[in-house]
Order: sequence, then C-alpha cells, then structure tokens
Amino acid sequence: MSFRLHTLPTLNGVLRPGCRELLCLLVITVTVSQGVSGVCPTACICATDIVSCTNKNLSKVPGNLFRLIKRLDLSYNRIGLLDSEWIPVSFVKLNTLIIRHNDITSISSGSFSTTPNLKCLDLSSNKLKTVKNAVFQELKVLEVLLLYNNHISYLDPSAFGGLSQLQKLYLSGNFLTQFPMDLYVGRFKLPELMFLDVSYNRIPSIPMHHINLVPGKQLRGIYLHGNPFVCDCSLYSLLIFWYRRHFSSVMDFKNDYTCRLWSDSRHSHQLLLLQENFMNCSDSVINSSFRAFGFIHEAQVGERLIVNCDSKTGNGNTDFVWVGPDNRLLEPDKEMENFHVFYNGSLVIESPRFEDAGVYSCIAMNRQRLLNETVDVTIHVSNFTANRPHAHEAFNTAFTTLAACVASIVLVLLYLYLTPCPCKCKAKRRKNTLNQSNAHSSILSPGPASDASTDERKAGKRVVFLEPMKDTAAGQNGKVRLLPSETVIAEGILKSTRVKSDSDSVNSVFSDTPFVAST
Repeated sequence: MSFRLHTLPTLNGVLRPGCRELLCLLVITVTVSQGVSGVCPTACICATDIVSCTNKNLSKVPGNLFRLIKRLDLSYNRIGLLDSEWIPVSFVKLNTLIIRHNDITSISSGSFSTTPNLKCLDLSSNKLKTVKNAVFQELKVLEVLLLYNNHISYLDPSAFGGLSQLQKLYLSGNFLTQFPMDLYVGRFKLPELMFLDVSYNRIPSIPMHHINLVPGKQLRGIYLHGNPFVCDCSLYSLLIFWYRRHFSSVMDFKNDYTCRLWSDSRHSHQLLLLQENFMNCSDSVINSSFRAFGFIHEAQVGERLIVNCDSKTGNGNTDFVWVGPDNRLLEPDKEMENFHVFYNGSLVIESPRFEDAGVYSCIAMNRQRLLNETVDVTIHVSNFTANRPHAHEAFNTAFTTLAACVASIVLVLLYLYLTPCPCKCKAKRRKNTLNQSNAHSSILSPGPASDASTDERKAGKRVVFLEPMKDTAAGQNGKVRLLPSETVIAEGILKSTRVKSDSDSVNSVFSDTPFVAST
C-alpha cells in the first residue's frame, strides 16, 4: 500500500509538508487528547473507566480526571458541602458516584448538574440533617439512592421530586419520626419505587388509613424493622398480613419487629410483634385489614364478583393463572362454568355459589421466567336473600307507622283550618230568618227561684237577647235599631240595673252576649 502526499495550494504557491509541520500536528493532537481523556491524579487509582480517590483528604473532585469515567469513589474524605462548584467539570458518562463517610452537612440545588446520567448515588454515613426540596431534580435517570446512617430528621415532601426512575431508597439509621407517605401518594409520589428501607429510625406508628393505598408491588418492598413502635392491634394485623404473604421485609427480620407496651407513664416493656395471640387482638381487626388490602372478598350468591391479582410482577410481559379451592386450574381464554380469567390477571366469578367459597391462588410469572409470585385471596360467599322476608316485615312495619303519623297530622290540620260545610250554614241561616220574622227579641224571664245563700240572691236577674235587624240603616255606626216597644222594655231594664248596683251593670247593651239584670 502506498501513501502519497499531495501538495496544498496557497497564495504564494505550493506548500510541501515537512517534518516540522508533522511534529507540530502531533503535539496539538496529543494536547487535545489529553484534555479529553485527562490523567489519573496521584491521589487516585484509575482502571480504565473506574476511578477510586478514597481516603485522600479531598474536599472536592479533582479537575483533571478522565472525563469519560463511569464510576467514581470519593469515600473517606473531608467533603463538607455539595454545591454547584464541587464538581468542576462535566462527567456525562458517570453512572455511579460514591461519597460515603465524608462530612457532608448540606446539599444545594444544582449540585449534580454536571452528572446528569447518574444511576446510583451513595451519600451514606454523612452528617445530613434535612433533605430540602428538589435537590436531586437533575438526576432524571437515578435508580438507587443511599442516605442511610445520617442524621436526617426531616424530609421535604418534594425532596425527591423529579426522580421518576428511582427504584431503591435507603433511609435506615436516621432520626425520622414519621413514615414518608409522600413517596407513595400525592403530587411527588415515585411510581417506580420498589424498595424503601426506613428501618432503625424513630417511627412510633404507621398511617394505617393511607398505607392501604400503596400498590401491592410497592408494599412488599417496605422495611420497617427496628423502629420503636407502640403496641397496637392495627399494626399487628398489618405485619401479620405481610407475613402471610411471605414478604421478605417481614420474613427475614421477624425478630426485629418489636413494640413497647406501657404499664404506666414511666414503665414499659418490649414485646415481639409477630407472635401468637398478640395482645389478644381479635380476628375481626385482622380480617378488616385483609379486606382493606383486598385479600378477603365478600360475595353474594348470584352477584358478579371481580378479583384482581395484586402482584409485583404485573406488567405487559406477565402471565397469570388462578388455582381454585379444589385445585382447579383457571387460565385465560378457558371458560369453566362461571369463571373467567383476563390477561391482566383479574378473576371474574359470574354467579357465585356457596361451593365457590375458599382460598384462590393467583400465580404470576414473567415470560422470561425470572420472577414469579403467588398471591392468595380468600372469598366468602353469603346469601343475602335468605333474610329478605324479615327485612320486608321490618320495612312494612316502619312504613305503616310513618303513614299513620302523616295521616294524623293531615287530619289535625284539616280540623284546625278547614271551614265547616256550606250546606249546614245555609240551613242555619234559613232558620234564623224565620225566627226573626216572628220576633225580634226574646222574652224576659225571671231566673229560677233559689233558696241558696245571700251570695246567690242575684239569681233573680232578668235576661234579654237583642238581635240586629237584617237591614240596618246607614249611619247607625254599628248600633242595633230597636222596635218602639222594645225600646221601652230596654230602658226599664237599664234603670233597674243602675239603681241596684253599678257592679251588676252590663258592659255593652248592643252586643250579642246575654244581658243580665237584677230583679
């Protein structure tokens, strides 16, 4: 193979490259390549794309490191503050950064802007007290974050905001007093978080009303052992539920789940949580927790029931198979009586019967056969219609009582506010008209004789009834017009009354009330 140098045209003619020009070109190439590749500092140990600078009294990352490294270990140094300048150059291919056993007390925003492709970050065994909001927001592809053995007592709800790919979070050995529920619910939840270690903190209780909102595939990765729990039947039922489902977080650390039972304000003793007959907790409390988590289902005879397979392996590459109480195999696309299994793992019982009750096992296995899981679900079948006659009787009794009360109220209202029948009124008016045509006043009659005491001597009073004329003349101002003969009688009565006593006088002459006069 021959190699020919061609002449390069210039303004002054032709330039032929010589040894001096080739030497300059070689020096420039070496200089540029050194700037890209960097060198291995004397304080570090380099192996291709792995650099270890441990225990070298460093306070920041050396600036002349190889820019394309993938793993950097800065353990056992004196790095105290992580800010935007602690890594002076950009490491675009760095995926593992280890900074454990330093003196880090604070993390500022922008501290990891030069390492955007980190997948594993180890900040364990430092002196962090709080984790502020969005300090890891540049790490969009971070999968593992280690913060154990620090002094963390507070986590901002948005501390891990933006870590959409985070799968493992280690917070063991800190001073946390509350379970970090914001990691699973709310605006900043981490949907891919499958492992959370909050063991050996200072958490006294678990938010039971929120923990049942955590999906099953995330629930099995929560490690709570070593916390100073307060003895409680709800907590016991939660851990028993995990234990029966063979969660490794409980199975592997069974003896590390303890609680304190206070005998008084000063004295307490420690109990193992996972023991038989713990605090005599009733089965109803335990079963209610199982129902809340969806592993005990109540079915009614003849009513359709859908049961989901809550498995951590549930995704598009997972096959599901159900096994019935009688060891029948229930598979998708295989109709067996009233059972049907969908490809997403849901089991449908179209018309449950009493003999369908029992424990059903869902077997989930990914198609690579790398991971499989069995989930047990208990189904109870009851017949609500058996007690329906009694229910109807109770309903009929209540309805009858209510109807009687309403009818009584209506009758009372009618009695109080409804006017009398107009027919009777007309008959009474006709009778009064006939009486008025015969006489316009009643006859004065003496009262019945009485030989009672002197207080009753007034029984000799006379009574007169004065009735108004039917056609009263205008301008009488409401007074009753008397006939000539009646006027004389009335005046005699009034005179005798005034002579007898003023106390026996009549209040009103022209009224419809009885007029009483002494004899």
